[in-house]
Amino acid sequence: MIRPCSGKDFDAIHEIINDSARAYRGVIPDDRWHDPYMSEAELAGQVGEGVEFWCLEHGGRIIGVMGIQDRGDVTLIRHAYVRTLDRGKGTGSILLKHLLGLAEKPVLIGTWAAAVWAISFYEKHGFTRVSEQEKDYLLKRYWNIPERQIETSVVLADRKGMHTGHKIVNLTDTSFF
Repeated sequence: MIRPCSGKDFDAIHEIINDSARAYRGVIPDDRWHDPYMSEAELAGQVGEGVEFWCLEHGGRIIGVMGIQDRGDVTLIRHAYVRTLDRGKGTGSILLKHLLGLAEKPVLIGTWAAAVWAISFYEKHGFTRVSEQEKDYLLKRYWNIPERQIETSVVLADRKGMHTGHKIVNLTDTSFF
């Protein structure tokens, strides 16, 4: 069952994020890895910034979480994680398809450049990696992350954000900068 998360799910969300994020250890730059990967305070901050988490339950147990965040003219998919023991069973795909159904604006996803499995997952679902220049601009405009994370990340956009022959942003329009 897919459902929006509530405050009572906070501990499960935190546990799933940190369990699943172990896949990043030794993959992402060492200076970006923390243990735990996401602290309770950081998770609470994300919720406070408008990230709405959804979960997939199976047998009364949350097996995956994914966040969605309205950022004005775009929607962000944030913090997509599946319990290590439950990977490879379609949980991420189910959650992503559900959240895409909620989004009425172009959807952007940021992830680590070294997380090739995540990039492949999003590309399999119709997302396209944006240019390096667009990536830098988009991460600075829509995310609240440090410069080092911007350097080591990618952004992918859905078809609504990749209209044929058009960029998500007009990089020649200096009013954006």
